Amino acid sequence: MTDARLRHGRASLALSFFVQGVTFALLVTRIPAIQGRYGISDGLLPVFLAAVPILAGAGSVVTEKVVARVRPRVVLRWAQPVVLLALLGVGAGSEVWEAALALGLFGLAVGALDASMNMMGVSLQRAYGRSIMLGFHAAYSLGGIAGASMAWAGAHWDLSLLVSYLPAVVVLLPVAFIGSRWYVEGGKDEELEKGAEGGKTASVSFRLLLPLCLVMCFAYIGDSTVSNWSAKYLQDVLGSSEQLSTVPYNVYMVTTLLGRAVGDFGVRRFGAVAVVRAGTVLAAAGFGVVAVADGAWTGMLGFTMLGLGLCVIVPQTFAAAGRMFPAASDTAIARLNIFNYVGFLVGSPLVGALGDAWSYRGAMLVPMVLVLATLVYAKSFAAEPARYGGGHERPRTVDVG
Repeated sequence: MTDARLRHGRASLALSFFVQGVTFALLVTRIPAIQGRYGISDGLLPVFLAAVPILAGAGSVVTEKVVARVRPRVVLRWAQPVVLLALLGVGAGSEVWEAALALGLFGLAVGALDASMNMMGVSLQRAYGRSIMLGFHAAYSLGGIAGASMAWAGAHWDLSLLVSYLPAVVVLLPVAFIGSRWYVEGGKDEELEKGAEGGKTASVSFRLLLPLCLVMCFAYIGDSTVSNWSAKYLQDVLGSSEQLSTVPYNVYMVTTLLGRAVGDFGVRRFGAVAVVRAGTVLAAAGFGVVAVADGAWTGMLGFTMLGLGLCVIVPQTFAAAGRMFPAASDTAIARLNIFNYVGFLVGSPLVGALGDAWSYRGAMLVPMVLVLATLVYAKSFAAEPARYGGGHERPRTVDVG
């Protein structure tokens, strides 16, 4: 595979991550507007919100089966337009059943999209022979910031959901589809190809994968805590103004982008285990600062630490699964991806229930402890099959930018 083709494949996949970041942010940041448009009651809203990650998990399971026959790049090429059109459907409907149908389609397609994107990212990282996975997730974070900004503009000017979503879909759908022409997947290592030719069947041991599944779940519990509770915590617990309470999530997103933008350099220099351990300690310390903060600005410092710490864990967890099961990385990633949605489902209700029953300060200690448990499983990020050469990285099979 030529250097130019790999570079084009890397750029096109980064574009796909960016588009998905925009799309997801446009959905989740306009949930109040979606609720108002369709007249969804407060009691029914959690059902709608839970259905999306549940169906996304189902989409990831289906993708595991599909990629046994069709390459991940084909799944990604068609899943992304479906996600964008489903978003448009959410904005275009008027009846509750139409919202349910559009959100259901969105969830299923997002599961396939997330799984196939990360399969391709791991595959390209193998071809590069060095860490590039964090860069893809940095593109997702950048898209999230762009999507949240578009959503803010729509809310500020009181635009309808359809008017807010239509320009993004009109621009991003053809861009993503045209960009998909340059998708590539890195080839497997020679020893793996020989094994396949010899009739060896690759399998994934759930016992070995389980530590990474738990890490993924814990990371998304932490992430969903910030996404769903940072504004309420700053305003109700730390006494900030309503305007200031919107800042922590934006700060979190920006620090996530910055951390991921430089994270690959850290992995190349110090190795995945060291980077994950450092990120874990920083994220846990961030939750601790939030829990004991005596004012809004101290609380924002904690959320800043959280962004810088958590941002490295998820991309490295996908990369570690690919290294742990190099001959069956697609299967491992599809299964691991399910725990992304498990964490998302568990995190927000868990903190809310603990906050109501106990205190929101105390509730922040629970995700802190769960994230800190990643230290127990840190060695899984350097499982023996994952070792590249004798050091932190394998000898580069291809040296491209």
